Amino acid sequence: MSFQRPVSFLLIVAAITGSLGRTANACPFCSAVSQTLRQEMLAMDAVVIASAAQSGETRNAETGEIEMKIEKILKGDSLITVGETVKAIYYGEVKVGRRFMLSGVDPPNMQWSCLPLSESAEAYVIKITQLPDDPLERLKFHYDYLQDPDSMLSRDAYDEFAITPYPVIQSMKSKMDHDKLVEWIKDPEMSTDRKRLYLTMLGVCGTEADLVMLEQMLRSTEKSTRGGLDALIACYLTLASEKGLPLINELFLNNHQAPYADTYSAIMAVRFHGTEGDVIPRSALVESLHHVLERPDLADLVIPDLARWNDWTQIDRLTELFVKADSDNNWVRVPVVNYLRACPLPEAKAAIKKLEEVDPASVRRANTFFAIPVPAKESAPSSSSIQRPKTKQFVDSDTTQPRRTRPSLAHAAAPIVAIPLTSAQPSASNAPLTLAGSPVAEVVPMNPWRLASVMAMSLCTVMIVQFLLLTGGTQASQSPS
Repeated sequence: MSFQRPVSFLLIVAAITGSLGRTANACPFCSAVSQTLRQEMLAMDAVVIASAAQSGETRNAETGEIEMKIEKILKGDSLITVGETVKAIYYGEVKVGRRFMLSGVDPPNMQWSCLPLSESAEAYVIKITQLPDDPLERLKFHYDYLQDPDSMLSRDAYDEFAITPYPVIQSMKSKMDHDKLVEWIKDPEMSTDRKRLYLTMLGVCGTEADLVMLEQMLRSTEKSTRGGLDALIACYLTLASEKGLPLINELFLNNHQAPYADTYSAIMAVRFHGTEGDVIPRSALVESLHHVLERPDLADLVIPDLARWNDWTQIDRLTELFVKADSDNNWVRVPVVNYLRACPLPEAKAAIKKLEEVDPASVRRANTFFAIPVPAKESAPSSSSIQRPKTKQFVDSDTTQPRRTRPSLAHAAAPIVAIPLTSAQPSASNAPLTLAGSPVAEVVPMNPWRLASVMAMSLCTVMIVQFLLLTGGTQASQSPS
């Protein structure tokens, strides 16, 4: 019996909840560790600086509460007054006078959470509330704390960069210290998430002189050197432009011995350049993705990109891929059908009819559970510095570019299990939270009722999909391959 690649309910829910509650248009290769202090403040009714009014030895043994004296109000001055004493739960070591940031919710009986502060952390927290509305100015402030000795401040600064749209990071170019970034990138002890950020920044402020170092890193077999490979490849291509694609093809996309993780990192880097890079024409990028079609077990990762970028040159190749698919890679069939559904050429419609005779179940699944890929607006240069044969079937489009999806487990599964959502936009009543009048447009509010209904529908969908996989898989195994 031939079965499709297993569909995970958790992956579907992750993709759905990610679309509802994730940070929109953030740094392309960075993932925030947690909410930033600024975001946490936005969600609170009151935020204050307080000092311990009693030591840990005198805290309430039953509740863990300790008395705190309000020293400075950062938010909620109508709910609390300076000098007032409140009770908060804190089980760590406390001496009289120790400083904390208290975050309160649910007035008038405010419930307080505690964050112990050093002297430098207190100054940092206060400055956050005084930052201007301009996201660039806020980012310039956090830049100085990226490698701060206080781990809380360096983590918060990193998280602010991780949730910041890439164009804002690009506008930071004049503030960036190129040599310091190179030093951080070369540090073998640097964490992978930070290396991704610093490589993204080097792509903004670097020059062709950095290509020798980057190529050495790409060819290295040391795990510490190749950490954050997706950002490393993207940085290399940003500085090398189209001339860098042959190396990426050689090492990752056209190399059948390359590990899956490496090839996927290269795909993510190419995908970034096709949506936000603005330095390499999509006509060159899709040629690199064509190499992945020679690896049937990975082809489904790039087929949606070819459709979104209007590359209709692969109808025959994808038709052959569908027909030759076996039990080890027959999950590629649904993406192939979706590509053909999106293609405006008459050859595509004829191909669908042919494939329906081979495996009607896969064609039915594609039509039932997947939206037609939306062509993306050309954002990279249309001209090319390298001459190549012209292809008449490569069609440009002026339709709206879809939201970029950040690299994640849910995204990795998106070409296979993504289910179109038409109601996942925040409602008008969910206005962005503000701090001192500063809108945080990148935080997408989540409607809990909508989330619950979407998850319920997802569960029903999974049950239907699993049923079709079992029944359709049997029919597919009896069809010619």
